[in-house]
Amino acid sequence: MKKTNDFGKEPIYDAKSLGTPRMLVLGIQHLFAMFGATVLVPILTGLSVSATLLFAGLATLLMHVVTKRKVPVFLGSSFAFLGGYFSVVAAGSELGLSQAESLPYACVGVACAGLLYLVLAAICRAVGSKKVMRFFPPVVTGPIIIAIGLILAPSAINNCSSNWLIALVAIVVIVICNIWGKGMIKIIPILMGVIVSYAVAGIFGKVDFSGVKEAAWIGLPFQMKNTVFGLFAGGNVNTGLLVSSIIMVVPIAFATMMEHVGDISAISSTIERNLIEDPGLHRTLIGDGVGTTIAALFGAPANTTYGENTGVLVLTKVYDPLVVRLAAAFAIVLSFCPKFAALISAMPSATIGGVSIVLYGMISAVGVRNMVENHTDFQKSRNVIVAAVILGLALGINFSGLLGADITTAGNNATGAISFTIGNMRVALSGLAVSSIVGIILNAILPDKREEYMPNDENSGSLGRF
Repeated sequence: MKKTNDFGKEPIYDAKSLGTPRMLVLGIQHLFAMFGATVLVPILTGLSVSATLLFAGLATLLMHVVTKRKVPVFLGSSFAFLGGYFSVVAAGSELGLSQAESLPYACVGVACAGLLYLVLAAICRAVGSKKVMRFFPPVVTGPIIIAIGLILAPSAINNCSSNWLIALVAIVVIVICNIWGKGMIKIIPILMGVIVSYAVAGIFGKVDFSGVKEAAWIGLPFQMKNTVFGLFAGGNVNTGLLVSSIIMVVPIAFATMMEHVGDISAISSTIERNLIEDPGLHRTLIGDGVGTTIAALFGAPANTTYGENTGVLVLTKVYDPLVVRLAAAFAIVLSFCPKFAALISAMPSATIGGVSIVLYGMISAVGVRNMVENHTDFQKSRNVIVAAVILGLALGINFSGLLGADITTAGNNATGAISFTIGNMRVALSGLAVSSIVGIILNAILPDKREEYMPNDENSGSLGRF
């Protein structure tokens, strides 16, 4: 059975009319579309793979409830916050904390970033989204996105150095699938790169599967000691690191919120329904923000709207949000299988490095595309100054040896930060935090007409994924 969309142009398929077997297949397809990028974030950061899958699924279901089940969107792991996680872990190591002990502090910052979505949602509801977006034009968000990718790039090279052949396999497969792939293969190049490179590493004996053998088939997706609740339950919280984490991570939300607007616009264009108006941008922001906050509290990465799943919508012409909810349910089921999580965690660092080279480079490229597609005018001196200051501060502070970064280990997440003391509390501001704040202020106070954020409906410019 077919039915026409709101504009009566092209027939679309109703998921229920296709029958249960086809609906399940469509749900699995959406699961594969988001899978590669979603599990890569916990692998890179040290967060739980199982918790990531669980809260990606739960956040997606929450989003559908908040948006009255009208938006066919999947919420998966956001790569935009990687720099924040790495900066907090680096700051924690200076205090003698391990990665596992530092990550809950980063999660506090991400949880607060999720709450910022609620603030923007309330403002959009009160005064209209257009008035709010004028403070976050592409000349501000574009350079921030570029800086995120460039800051992360050294860690990709370091991972590749463990075995360049395996890393090269991942890069080549991703390029081939993305450029010459057909159908579903073209939509999941990251996943294909991981699978093929992982297989090659296994054939050459470069993978340790001992953890997979020991892992149970069924288990809980997370441990309370690794959550924010576990951090505060311990009663030994470093207040300075806690405040620093919030200040370093929260500004990243300014870029991811713009990504959210672009993604929702892209989905609206795909299904030819104005989702900005109905169910409303404020509702989608609430779903994304609350999902991110809840995930962070339980030790999972920040969530974001996934463009890969929008690609599946285009491919299948099935716009019923029910199939996306099925993918969310499948992700939740997988999260309760520790053996599966162990298999993911056994992935060679060279595979991660090869995938990351492309991924981090794409993040920066998306920042450039964000400005190009929105016609940012660099003949205006004010725009040049805003972009230059953002990039200079973000990269300069992050890699400055005088501010704490060791250039010999910068790729292993040792980052510089502007530090100061308030009473007995030491606060550190990352390069991204400083550049985001300064960029927004500069754009607001410099003379000449400010550009407004006009999301490109044809391509959202997602910074979370490939």
